[in-house]
Parts: sequence; C-alpha cells; structure tokens
Amino acid sequence: MDLPVSLLTAEVRVAMFVLGALGLFAAVRRAPWKRMSEGARLNVLLGFAVALTLMWSMKAGVKPGLNLHLLGAMAATLALGPWLAVIALALALCGITLNGSLGWSDWPGNLVLMVLFPVAIAFTIQHLVERWLPAHFFVFVFVTGFAGSALTVMAQGLTAASVLALSGAYSAEFLWSEYLPFFLLLGFSEAWISGAVITLMVVYRPDWVAAFDDRRYLLDK
Repeated sequence: MDLPVSLLTAEVRVAMFVLGALGLFAAVRRAPWKRMSEGARLNVLLGFAVALTLMWSMKAGVKPGLNLHLLGAMAATLALGPWLAVIALALALCGITLNGSLGWSDWPGNLVLMVLFPVAIAFTIQHLVERWLPAHFFVFVFVTGFAGSALTVMAQGLTAASVLALSGAYSAEFLWSEYLPFFLLLGFSEAWISGAVITLMVVYRPDWVAAFDDRRYLLDK
C-alpha cells in the first residue's frame, strides 16, 4: 500500500516525517557497510531494490491509498539483514517515486509504512521463530520464509489501514469490510513468492542469505 500524503492529517505527516528520518538515519549508521565488499552482497542489495521497484509498480486498487501489491520485506530482511533491508526497500521506494507512482512529499510516510514497519515486523518474527522453535531447515523455510512473509504483509496492511482510519480518510467500517479482507489473499501470494525466493537462495546460494547459518540449520540434523 502506498499512500498519498494528502490523505493524512498534518499531525500524522509530522509524526511520519520524524519517524522516517530517525529510522533512515539509524539504518544508514548501523548497516554493515564494510561487509558489502564480501562476495555478492552489493549485487544482492541492488537486485532486491530493482526487483521490489518492479513489484511495487504492479499494483491494483480502486481508491486513493487503497492499493494492493506484494511487499517482499521478509525476503529482503532474511537475505540482507534488517538494516540493509531498510536501505534496499528505501531505494525501491525511490524507484516508484521516480516513475511517478508517488510524489516526493509522500516519501516519508511511505518510508514508515512500507519500509520501516514491515522490516521491523519481519525481523521480530525471525527473532521469535529462532528463539521459540527448533533450529531446523524446514522451520526456517516454511515458518519464517513462507508464514512470516504472509504475516508481515498482513500486519503492514492493518497498520496502514489504521493510519487511514485515524486520519479520517476512510471509515474503519469501510476499510474492515471492503479492503482488509483482500490482504488475506495478498498474504497467500506473498508467502509463496517470497518463500520461494528465499528457498531458492538457501538451496543454491546460501551465502546470499544473511539469516541462514549452515551450522545452525543443517549440521547434525
């Protein structure tokens, strides 16, 4: 979901600007830039940015701000780590802004709703799975990769819809009955596509997946 800033109240815009600035500053400061020269990490980051730009450009929606498209936040978080995932998604957000899907004034709000919040949710799910479930290859692929992707995109849709309702752009009843149910279908699609991407990367290029450790998920299994 990408939101025109005109749908948000002035207070929400200010809050989004502050949160976006703080989040982007933290990502730039804490991202492991020194490791970008290792292997193909830079290529993976840029590949995600380009792929997500194309993915986010293909969307469906009938009302302003009520667009549906795949997100890819979990796949990016698992492959790059949370800080570089923020950078990759922020670059993708720049891409759809440059192609005219958004205005630059819309950028801070969408940075929070389409980048910072989904990556935070994805990383939280990854952390909880690692803490509470066995360290097994199929747990990583199916629970974190597949189910985690679906939960991330559904949580993002619920959050964005809540922001729209609080801003008075649409009623909560309308969003709940006419918009949010589609995120169940979107979550299914997100799970299969993002989960398949992570599975292929783990099988053929595990060194491209920052969250995957052979010793943790494969050794003595």
